This record gives sequence, C-alpha cells and structure tokens, in this order.
Amino acid sequence: MRVTPKTAEAIDAPPPHEAYANAPDLRREMHQVLALGAERDGRRVRTVTGPPVDATVAERAWLLRRAALMDRMALDGPGLGAVGAAARTAEQLVLYDRRHPGLVAGPHHPDAITLDPSRRPYVRQEYAAWTAAGRPGTHREERRMPAMGAGATPQPLPGGLAA
Repeated sequence: MRVTPKTAEAIDAPPPHEAYANAPDLRREMHQVLALGAERDGRRVRTVTGPPVDATVAERAWLLRRAALMDRMALDGPGLGAVGAAARTAEQLVLYDRRHPGLVAGPHHPDAITLDPSRRPYVRQEYAAWTAAGRPGTHREERRMPAMGAGATPQPLPGGLAA
C-alpha cells in the first residue's frame, strides 16, 4: 500500500500478479503492442474491419499496453535497462493521462501515486481497471482471442498476422 505525501491518502495499487492476471503471455503481447505501434505510426494499415476506433482512446490503450508490457518484462528479468524502460513508458502514460483525465480508469489520478517515482504502480492500477472494463480502445477481434499459455504457438490473426 502506498500513501500520498500531501494527504496521506492510502493508494492501493494492485500487485503485479493481480494486475496482470488476465494479460496475454509476454510474447503475444509484445507482438500485439508492436502491431498497434505500427498502425499508430502509419507503417501499417489497420487490417481489422469494424467501426472506427476513437484515436485518443486508441492512443491511450497503446500507451497503457506498452507500459504494462515493459513493467512485466522488468518484473520478469529486472535489469537496469528493463527497469528504466518500464519507468519511461509509465511516465509517458502518466503524461498522457494528465492531458486526458477522462480516460483514467482506476480510482486514483496519475499524480496520486507519487512515492514511487517509477510510476509503475499507476500502470498496474490502470491495466487492472482497463482489463476489468473489457479493454476499451482495442480491436474487437483481439478481445475475442483467448489468452495463450506459455509455450503456445501463435495463430494467425485476420489479415494474415501472427499472434
């Protein structure tokens, strides 16, 4: 449990094993985050059909997933580079959420969790809340796909992409 320094309000960010309980395995999530980044940057055309996705919500979902992926990778193999990458991507999510406070899904604003300068507890809070909300801002087909266990072989996605 964390406490905000100004108000002494208790911050109950979920521990990693709870926050990422329903997350895809690291390999699959890495592929999906890279694919979303390629769409975001215009390096690849969105291959999923369906209603358009709100750009602000989609950007936030990408930032959140990328920050959660980096946090999970740092937990899996905590080297200085992985921990630094997790902190940098968490800070990018915090900056985005400050500009778009209506997209914050968890109970605490990004500035409430201040005693951990890495902002990783905020990422865990937001990922857990985002998962509980049905992953808004992601592709419909991606949400329907079952999570893969360790060692599973990725299956093709619509449009010929491997998961």
